[in-house]
Amino acid sequence: MLPSIFRENLFDDWMDLTFEREFFGRKNPLWDKQDKNLMKTDVKETDTTYELDIDLPGFQKDQVSVKLEDGYLTINATKNVDKDQKDKKGQYIRKERYSGSMSRSFYIGDAVKEDEIKAKFADGILQLTIPKKDQPQIEGGKYIAIE
Repeated sequence: MLPSIFRENLFDDWMDLTFEREFFGRKNPLWDKQDKNLMKTDVKETDTTYELDIDLPGFQKDQVSVKLEDGYLTINATKNVDKDQKDKKGQYIRKERYSGSMSRSFYIGDAVKEDEIKAKFADGILQLTIPKKDQPQIEGGKYIAIE
């Protein structure tokens, strides 16, 4: 085992052993500390559009869905969970490939309609093109009192 300074997070070992096991009981096999890196998204603004590039490595086109509802654009990706831990030649000792489902949402406003959004999936990258629309200005700068 490498010292914690060689990992992504200085507190990985401590959090794994102490916090997760004692507080939550057991770890969820579908969610691990590496999963925080899933669905990384680049957002690019042009004069007329927003372009999103969303990393979905290992997913196929039919495993990804995009939905627009109440101004929120939601991307879902699902891989089947293989509950059988044995194959023809033995038992898995470690599985690092992702299996399960994940979702991410972006608020794009009510002015954009489904038929105006263009989507393309190639080489594990979902590319979305969303037109810019004028949004009504929301009053800001009002604070809520904390009791």
